[in-house]
Amino acid sequence: MTELRMEHMSWTLYRDWVRARKGPVFIPVGAIEQHGPHLPLSTDATLAGAIAAASAHKAGGVVAPTLCYGYKSQPKCGGGQQFCGTTSLDGATLIGQVRDLIREFVRHGVERVVIVNGHYENTWFLIEGIDLAMRETREAPLSIMRLDYWDFITEKTLAAVFPQGFPGYALEHAAIMETSMMLHLYPELVRLDQIPDDRPASFPPYETYPVHTDWVPPSGVLSSARGASAEKGALITNEVIERVASAVQAEANAARRGFDRTV
Repeated sequence: MTELRMEHMSWTLYRDWVRARKGPVFIPVGAIEQHGPHLPLSTDATLAGAIAAASAHKAGGVVAPTLCYGYKSQPKCGGGQQFCGTTSLDGATLIGQVRDLIREFVRHGVERVVIVNGHYENTWFLIEGIDLAMRETREAPLSIMRLDYWDFITEKTLAAVFPQGFPGYALEHAAIMETSMMLHLYPELVRLDQIPDDRPASFPPYETYPVHTDWVPPSGVLSSARGASAEKGALITNEVIERVASAVQAEANAARRGFDRTV
């Protein structure tokens, strides 16, 4: 077994793992959202799940099933809700799911949780869900890490992947970074012949409601994915996994030192 997936464990195996306090439970969170004609709707969930699983393996953790649905797609970072297939949650629903999951893991006896986010729009709703769960379980010995996986990509790697300049994470929706990571991890899900030729999106510094859907390229891709490669994907993915696992282990060591000072 190369990694411990909660859904593949029996309840007794999982119970024994929790009792042994071997590591954190990783919860990947993504979205079902259009990623152009060349990537699957599950791209955010798929990448979050892969990074969480590999990081859990390195950090001695268990990975829980991915929360596949996320908060509503926004035009400037995901293309918006107008695309067929984009299937989103209200903010309150996502908050409630995160709160309930954390509360359940505490009931199991889990003391450390790592939430790996793969969909930009989820961020503040994950934070609110964590905050509510922490209030409800404040008597429990619980620590939570929340992270957006792209924050673990270094400037050196960005410079190697984007020799012409990095356009920013928002415009990278379904573009070189995500396409490269999918080519590295799940090449069978990428349709290179369908990469569109739309020009990069250009947005004004404000929002409108109803949304101006004509601001978004018809393909839903906010910046060109041409130039993506499995080699670039390996560079990004391997760095993120190593740095996420290292951060999780560093937090665990810090928590142990804090405990040692109080006993």
